[in-house]
Amino acid sequence: MPARSPCGTKANVIAALLAQPTPDPSPTVGADCSADALCQQVFDWTGIPWLAESSFWIFVKPLRILLIFAIALLIRWILHRTIKRLVRTSTNTSVPTILKPLRERIPSAPADPTAVVPERRRQRAEAIGSVLRSTVTAVVFAIAGLLILSELNFNLAPLIASAGIAGVALGFGAQSLVKDVLSGIFMLLEDQYGVGDTVDLGEATGVVEAVGLRITTVRDGRGVLWYIRNGEIIRVGNKSQGWAMVIIDMPIGFAGVEEATSVMRAAAASVAEDADLAANLVEPPDVLGVEQITVDGAVIRTIVKTTADGQFEVGRELRRRLTEALDEAGITARIAATRMYPRPAAPNGEGDTRGGAT
Repeated sequence: MPARSPCGTKANVIAALLAQPTPDPSPTVGADCSADALCQQVFDWTGIPWLAESSFWIFVKPLRILLIFAIALLIRWILHRTIKRLVRTSTNTSVPTILKPLRERIPSAPADPTAVVPERRRQRAEAIGSVLRSTVTAVVFAIAGLLILSELNFNLAPLIASAGIAGVALGFGAQSLVKDVLSGIFMLLEDQYGVGDTVDLGEATGVVEAVGLRITTVRDGRGVLWYIRNGEIIRVGNKSQGWAMVIIDMPIGFAGVEEATSVMRAAAASVAEDADLAANLVEPPDVLGVEQITVDGAVIRTIVKTTADGQFEVGRELRRRLTEALDEAGITARIAATRMYPRPAAPNGEGDTRGGAT
């Protein structure tokens, strides 16, 4: 049997090794992924390098964004619930004095203010609550939006700078609007006036028909409807809050002051004893005495403190009774007798051209 050549044997071994398939290299991940517990765990579970290296963006980032959104919703719900509870309790008499309307801080106000203005207080509280809820929603979700953009690796510095510049520009351009809205908010918080109140706003005096954050609507005595920007209201004279003082000055000529005062006090006492007017009186009428002296004689002042809604009815009735009492006592006739009236010049210089008594 012929012997084999060593060279042939080595060639056959090499050919056999080359003929065998080369095994694929095992998948691996980078060093950063190996140092991350989540990345390494995902790679151990799946064996997919790209999925493991993207696990932070696929799993962690969405969870963080959802968590931020959920926390924002929770904070908004808690704050809205608190505001609603404050709105509900604002109609109770247990509200702190600083939060009560001005009419309820007056010592001589009715003992049960909620029985007088429950609907007004409810509307005011709801308006304030609506503004607070809108503000809370805007602030909470603005912060949540910035946090979400930060999670997405957005550079917030240019965005915040641009927002600041835009805010300054908007503030300069819409400063009158901002002034109107802020004035409207403080007007609601302080309860300066409400729907149905008779107010004096300077140029316009009348009954308030609508109150908004920017515009107040007032209808005057002639039926003209005035639209007044809240930022332009410098002063407010409210004739419908708390109590009112009716002041009546009656001339008595040169009649006896004591006699006229006695007659007027009797007429004022009859007003205080009237059962139909008793509900509108805070204090009985009082005849103070001589207020001033004119060329026509003395003027006697009478005052009466009434409720805001009853001031006109009580004032008209008191004037009527004072006038009738002076007329029945004969004082009115003596006033007319002491007045001087000019006479027309007589023709051809006849007669006296000076004024005389009638």
